[in-house]
Amino acid sequence: LDSSKVDNYLGIPAISGYDLGESFREHALSLGVTIEDNNVTRLTTVDDIWELELSDGSTKKAQCVIYAAGCSHKKLQAENEEQYTGKGISYCAVCDGAFYKDKDVAVVGGGDTALSDALYLSDICANVYIIHRREEFRGAASLLAKLKERTNVHICTNRTVKKVEGSNNLERIILDNDTGIDVNGLFVAVGMSPQTEILKGIAELDNSGYVIAGEDCVTSARGLFVAGDVRTKILRQVITAAADGAMAADGQTAVPGMPKFADTTGNGVVDEDDKTIIGEAMPQHTGGFTINGNWKAIDFSVGFTYQIGGDVYNANAMH
Repeated sequence: LDSSKVDNYLGIPAISGYDLGESFREHALSLGVTIEDNNVTRLTTVDDIWELELSDGSTKKAQCVIYAAGCSHKKLQAENEEQYTGKGISYCAVCDGAFYKDKDVAVVGGGDTALSDALYLSDICANVYIIHRREEFRGAASLLAKLKERTNVHICTNRTVKKVEGSNNLERIILDNDTGIDVNGLFVAVGMSPQTEILKGIAELDNSGYVIAGEDCVTSARGLFVAGDVRTKILRQVITAAADGAMAADGQTAVPGMPKFADTTGNGVVDEDDKTIIGEAMPQHTGGFTINGNWKAIDFSVGFTYQIGGDVYNANAMH
């Protein structure tokens, strides 16, 4: 959560992205969740069991995986960009902006993030240059209007950064018309790329690399769910990511072919005497379940009939 202020998460107004993220973490820990710092390097599945290979060489196995790796910042592809990353080039104004107090900086981009970053930086930096490759900005008109009111904000449209220069740290950016601008910091806000390389060949992705999944967060791979910015969706905000997490967590307890039964008899256990299937059905999947060794096929998309003992029960499709 890189935002300096999150003000669209209901019930928690005007909180920093960092503080909101930490509160999520503390809440999860208080409920007994184990958080392990590690990187998953490979995902494989055999006989409906997922195996996760971790960067420390260990492995973990699970029936279901909720993938919520989010997105990473796109790079400028400017000459010397890698050399000066962390030495003047940053992809998070909120994280690093304070290091450039009373200094000159540039922001590259034309969306809400770029404009918000520039507005934030204009309060602490001497001068802020906004570099945008088009004439028109995609970001909110209200943000652009506020920036135009700032005397220390300078807008350069129809330009791109082709090169960055300096000694040990960044000192200058060169635009595509060979104009040089002396700056101490360059903040890149040109979009995000979904972190889905590990899922190629495993789950269906769209042309931009996002995992194709609906509001139920179900992917094309059995037992694999996605949540947050990494999936195809119209609105990417903290509140929609939280909703995805709830849907994915609920869905993984009823993987297609393994419906949940409620304790409708009140005997304290869920057994063959219970006749109600609960949980959200998974459209366009077919599976089944076993009772006393007998396999019962289910087509979730059209409803189904199942049998317990000598009784036959009908269920309508649940979408």
